[in-house]
Amino acid sequence: MLEVLARRHPEAHCELDHRDAFELIVATVLSAQTTDVAVNKLTPSLFLAYPSAKALAVADTKRVEGLIDRIGMFRQKSKNIVGLAKALVERHGGEVPRTMAELVKLPGVGRKTANVVLGVMWGAPDGVVVDTHVQRLSQRLGWTKKREPEEIERELNKLLPQPDWYRASHVLIFHGRRVCDAERPKCEECPLAKLQEGVRCPSAFAAIKIGRKPKPKKPRARRVGKLA
Repeated sequence: MLEVLARRHPEAHCELDHRDAFELIVATVLSAQTTDVAVNKLTPSLFLAYPSAKALAVADTKRVEGLIDRIGMFRQKSKNIVGLAKALVERHGGEVPRTMAELVKLPGVGRKTANVVLGVMWGAPDGVVVDTHVQRLSQRLGWTKKREPEEIERELNKLLPQPDWYRASHVLIFHGRRVCDAERPKCEECPLAKLQEGVRCPSAFAAIKIGRKPKPKKPRARRVGKLA
């Protein structure tokens, strides 16, 4: 299945614009629950104002908020990236560390962000990057029934050979963004909708029912008793 999808997306790569590890880790933190396109629109002015961890570490969070207020949770993200920069300066001389253990200790950095940085910058992720697209596709493809990202990551790490972890992340993300959409999956455009090399997507033409986050339940209207 991965080989079939990799041929469909030979150009799969990280779509966050960056010039170095510092820019990548900041952009990845900003991309939480936000599209890469939206992040790429604001990072040029952010990195023009704060081109290094040392510069961002002493930034006023209110000014940073003004540079990133076009994305969701910008106030919290402003605190996260300034705190992240301070930690990079204080603990790592302003450089981005190269181990999972050190990365996840940084403000706003979880396993997903750490694996993005380790994979993109140094080709050595500690596991498969599990974002919303990878989570959805791995469930639709029948690779996992788990729902939590870290549980899904563990299953994918066992299922896929380690040399494929980096490639798999980007291939699944590309396919999720372009074909296997959450609400409108284009099964008619998917090479796995029909038998290919002995494999077929088990969710073909029924994918919309699988891998979507449940919508929050609406609170029940309270009944008002009759006045005596």
